[in-house]
Amino acid sequence: MHKAADRIRNVALVGHRGSGKTSLNEALLFVAGAVGRLGSVADGSTVSDSEPDERARQMSLQASVNSFEWLERRVNLLDTPGGPSFVADALAALRVCESAVFVVNAVMGVEVQTARLWKRAAELDLARLVFVNMLDRERADFFRTLESLKTAFGPHVVATEIPIGSEHDVEGVIDLIDMRAYRYEGTSRENCSEVGIADEQLAQAREYREKLMDEVAENSDALMARYLDGDEISHEEIVAALKDGTNHGLLFPVTCGVATANLGTNRLLDAIVEDLPSPVKHGAVDADGYLLEPDEHKELFAYVFKTRADPFAGRINLFRVYQGVIRHDSQLLNTRAHIKERIGQLSSPGVQQLHVEEFGPGDIGAVAKLKETRAGDWLAARDEPLRLPTIKLPAAVMAFAVAPRNKGDEEKMFAGLRRLQEEDPAIDLHRDPQTGEQIVAGLSQMHVEVIVDRLRSRFGVEVNLKPPRVPYQETIRAQARAHGRHKKQTGGRGQFGDCHIMIEPLPAGSGLEFVDAIKGGVIPAGFIPAVEKGVVEAMQSGAVAGYPVKDVKVTVYDGSYHPVDSSEMAFKLAAAQAMRDAMAQAGPALLEPIMLLTVSVPEEAVGEVIGDLNSRRGHPLGMEPTGGGMTEVKAEVPMAELLSYAPDLRAITGGQGEYTMEFLRYEEVPAHLAGKVAANPRQETLSA
Repeated sequence: MHKAADRIRNVALVGHRGSGKTSLNEALLFVAGAVGRLGSVADGSTVSDSEPDERARQMSLQASVNSFEWLERRVNLLDTPGGPSFVADALAALRVCESAVFVVNAVMGVEVQTARLWKRAAELDLARLVFVNMLDRERADFFRTLESLKTAFGPHVVATEIPIGSEHDVEGVIDLIDMRAYRYEGTSRENCSEVGIADEQLAQAREYREKLMDEVAENSDALMARYLDGDEISHEEIVAALKDGTNHGLLFPVTCGVATANLGTNRLLDAIVEDLPSPVKHGAVDADGYLLEPDEHKELFAYVFKTRADPFAGRINLFRVYQGVIRHDSQLLNTRAHIKERIGQLSSPGVQQLHVEEFGPGDIGAVAKLKETRAGDWLAARDEPLRLPTIKLPAAVMAFAVAPRNKGDEEKMFAGLRRLQEEDPAIDLHRDPQTGEQIVAGLSQMHVEVIVDRLRSRFGVEVNLKPPRVPYQETIRAQARAHGRHKKQTGGRGQFGDCHIMIEPLPAGSGLEFVDAIKGGVIPAGFIPAVEKGVVEAMQSGAVAGYPVKDVKVTVYDGSYHPVDSSEMAFKLAAAQAMRDAMAQAGPALLEPIMLLTVSVPEEAVGEVIGDLNSRRGHPLGMEPTGGGMTEVKAEVPMAELLSYAPDLRAITGGQGEYTMEFLRYEEVPAHLAGKVAANPRQETLSA
C-alpha cells in the first residue's frame, strides 16, 4: 500500500556551496536509520555524493533523493548541489517539493547562492525552514547569522532554537517552543539528552522565545488576543500556528546544529515532520489552469523531474505523483510524445532502492527503461497537455568547440552528449551553422569539465575542447561592376559563359537580393539560375578574410552565350569570378557579432566590472540594483571579447558575478583589428 498523502513530506536541502548540505543529508539519514554509519564528505563515504567525480571534487554535482520513515511519516529528502553551475538540479528539486530547508554556514551567513535560491523558492510558494550549520567552526556565530537572515529575507525569519555554547564549545540547543535544553555527546543516534537550561542562558532564551511568540501570534487573531492577555498557550497550539505560518511563507523558522557531529539533526527531523506541510496541507497544484489535487481516487498525473543517464540500466526517471496512483506493470501516456509507456519495476529512490508496487499522490518514486520519457514530461492516465510554470534556467555561457580524440567516435560522442543533456537541461548542444563546429556550452568552465569527465567515465569517449570560432561575416560599402568570362576549348565541345554584374550594399539584415536585368536574351533565361548559384557560392568567402558575405544586391545586366558551348557550369563559374572581382572593388568590410551582455555583480564590484567591459570595447547601457547587495549591468560587447569572460568575471567578483548574453546584431570591425583577423582568420580574441 502507498503512504497517505498527508503523511508525506517532500523536502529539498538547498543553500550555497560549502554550507554542509550533503553532511546534513547524511546525518538525517543516519538518525532516521536509513544508513548504518555516519559517512563524511572528506573521506568520500556519503550516500548522496556517490559519483566518482563528486568524491574527487568533494562537492555535489547533481541532486540525490532518499526516502525514509520518521515519526510514521515518509520523508523524501532531496540533497541538491550548491554550486551555481549545477543549479538546474536544485531548481528541478524545488519544483517537486512543498518545502525547502535552507542550510546556512554559521561563519559566512547568507551567501549569494542562498539568496538566489530563496527567491526561486518564493516564486514556487515553498515553505522554508533554515538550518544554521557549522556552529562548531572558528568565528561561527548563530546570532550574527540570524541577523544576516533577517536583513536578507525580512522580519518573519524567526529562531525556534538557539545554541548552547559557541564555536568549539557548542554542546547543544535550547528549544524555544517548550523552553527545554538538549545536550549532545558523541555522534551516535542516541547522543541527545534533555538537560536544564543554565541560569546564564535563561534571560537570552526568554528574549528569543518572546520574539518567536510575537511572530507566531501575529499569524492567528485568536492566539494574539490570548497572548496579549498573558494566557498560557500550549505546545500543540504553538506548533499548529507555526505550521500554518510556515506553509505559505508567512514565517520562516530557524533551527541550528552541527551536521558533521550529528548535533541538532534529530530536532531538525522533528521540525521537518511537525512544522513543514504535507502535499495535502500545502494544497492543489495549478498546472497551467488544471488543478491537481493529492487525491488517490482521481486519475493519475505524475511529473518526471529528473532523468539519470546510466550506461547499463539506460534511463532512470525520477517522478513526483501529483494526483492518483501509479502502479507497477500499468500503461500510461506520455503527454509530450503522445505515446503509451509501460511502467515496469517501480522503486523507492535512495540507499536501499526497494521495489514498490505503487506510489500514491504526493510521493516521489523511480522507474527505469521507459522508451521516450525524460525530465520535463508528464505520465498521465489520459493525454492532457499539462504544464507546470516554466523554471527559467540560467543561460549556458561557457562555450567550447568539442571533437572526439579518436576518429570514428563522432556518433558515440553525440549519443553521450545527448544522454547527458537529458540529465542536465542547462547543457546547450548545437552545431554552429557557419563554422561547422559542434558546440557544447555550460554555465561555467567547471560545468563543461564535468560534462567531459562524464563522457569519458560513463560513455568511454575522450574529447578535445577548444574555444569556438567567432562567426565573423563580411559585407560591402560601395557599388561596383565586374565582368566574368569562362571560356575553355579542349577539342570537341567547349565551355563558354559570360556575364556582367553590378553589386550594391543593402541595409543590415537584408541578405542577398538577386536581380535579373537581362534584355534581349543575351543570356538565355535557362542559365540565369546558374548565374545566381555562382554568386551565392562566391559569397561564402569574402574579400577581407574569407568569411561569408551578407546584405548585397546583385544585378546581372549583360553578357553573352554560345549556342553550343554554353552550359550551366560555365555560367556558374563566370558569375563566381565576376562576384569575387566586384566584392574586392566594393569597399569590403569585416563584421563581428555584437552581444547584449547582462551581468549581475555585487555593488562594490560595479566600477571594476564596467572598467573591464570598456577595455573589451564594450558599450555600457546602464545599471540597476536588484536587491541583496547585487547590481545588474547591461552592455553591448563584441563576441570576440567575451570568449574568456567567465573566469575574468569570477576573479573580479570573487565568484559572485554571473552573466547571460544574447546576440544583438553585426557591426563593422575597426580597421586596425580587421587587419589582424585577415592576417590570421583563426584568431579568436581581438584586442585593441
